[in-house]
Formats: sequence, structure tokens, C-alpha cells
Amino acid sequence: MIPKLEVHGVSYSYHSADGETLALSNISFSVDSGQFWAIVGPSGCGKSTLLSLLCGLLKPDQGEILLDGLPLSRDLTSVGYMLQKDHLFEWRSILSNVALGLEIRKQLDGQSRQELKSMLRAYGLEGFEQAKPSELSGGMRQRAALIRTLALKPDLLLLDEPFSALDYQTRLSVCDDISGILRESKKTAILVTHDLSEAISVADRILILSPRPGRIKAAITIEFPDCASRPLDRRNCPEFSIYFNQVWKELKTDE
Repeated sequence: MIPKLEVHGVSYSYHSADGETLALSNISFSVDSGQFWAIVGPSGCGKSTLLSLLCGLLKPDQGEILLDGLPLSRDLTSVGYMLQKDHLFEWRSILSNVALGLEIRKQLDGQSRQELKSMLRAYGLEGFEQAKPSELSGGMRQRAALIRTLALKPDLLLLDEPFSALDYQTRLSVCDDISGILRESKKTAILVTHDLSEAISVADRILILSPRPGRIKAAITIEFPDCASRPLDRRNCPEFSIYFNQVWKELKTDE
């Protein structure tokens, strides 16, 4: 079976008047369809740069990135990107906000509008279709941002610390909700986060990057009992602390 995503020997440098800065060096990994990966590492190690490469915003200096066995550049529309902020427009209703991507692609019709309403209902936003973003809580806004992204039916979803702006209690709840949504829809997803507990609670596999230039230090497979499929359940399992110590040890060896 061809992996959903393949990254082969990717390196990337930033260029400025002061010279060249190597951000990522010889990154290689593959993600199977339906897997949920998390990427962790110290600040400045290139985590967000890697996501920018995976969605086509940047092009690697060396190496290649394949989606379903084909070069990523052939079909950038198959990648969805969820940012740290929800970027909802206050002058648009929630329904209008979640429809924005479809509008831009000229794919908004009667059927897709009904699908959006079904997603709003399924993800706890029924009754808020005509509300403005300021009338919603932070968690509800993030769910709206997710619907806007999923409405485009991406094959690969990239999440760049999408819960970091939320308070801790809301962050736990929304992380649990969104993880469940992605697993139920069998989406292939990659999450960048500074929160090790968050990474362990959602991921099937954790990629650990070294300090800049970012290199792969380790890739740890995460396995919990079937009864602990959701992040909040995983945090209560004895395996959780074992994985936390394992990831922490890998990160501490850089100091």
C-alpha cells in the first residue's frame, strides 16, 4: 500500500542579508492513510517550517514530498491547514465563515451548503449558523475553523498548534472533540505542538526533532488500549506517563 504522505531527504534553508540558515536537514518519514502524527521539538527546530513544506507554501532545497505517491506540487488542494488562530471574519456569519473556502473554489452549491449545516449540527454548532464569531466561545470558534477546513475534503490535514490560544480547560475539551472528529472521519493528520501531553494523548506516532537545524531524533509509536481511544481517556492510562518520560528523555538529551 502506498503511504498517504512520503517525505524523502528534505532539507530547507532560510536566506537573508546575513547569510544562510539551515532550518531542516535530511528529514525522511512516511505517514499511512488515517494515521494521526504529532511533531514535537525545541523552539526554533523547524516544526512550523516543516508544515509549510508539507502544504506547499515552501519548496524544499533538497529532497521530495509525495502525496499518494505523486509529487505534492501536483495537487496542493488535497492538503488542509488549520492555524493557531481561527481567522474567522467578524462581518460574516458562522455559516458564511465555514463556507468561505468553498466560495473561493466556486464549489458552494445547495448540496455543499446542506453538508455544512450537517457538520455544524454534528460538531455542536447547530443554532449558531447566523451568529457572529464574537458570540461564540473560543472552543466553538475552533470547531468552526475545523469545519471550514474539512469542508474542502482534504486528504491530509495539518494542524499548527490549533489549541494554543485557548485556556487550559477549554484546550483539553476542544482537543478531545477535534481528535474524535478526525478519527471518526478517518482523516490523515499531522499536529505540531509544544505540549508533550497533548501530543501523546492524540497521536499514533510522535516525531521528535533536534534543535536547529531540525533533524529527526526519534519516531515513537504510541499505543493505548482500545477502551482509551480519546485524548482525555489516554491521559488516565498508566502508559501515558511511560510515553511522557520517553519523549522527555529524547528532548533532554539535547541539553
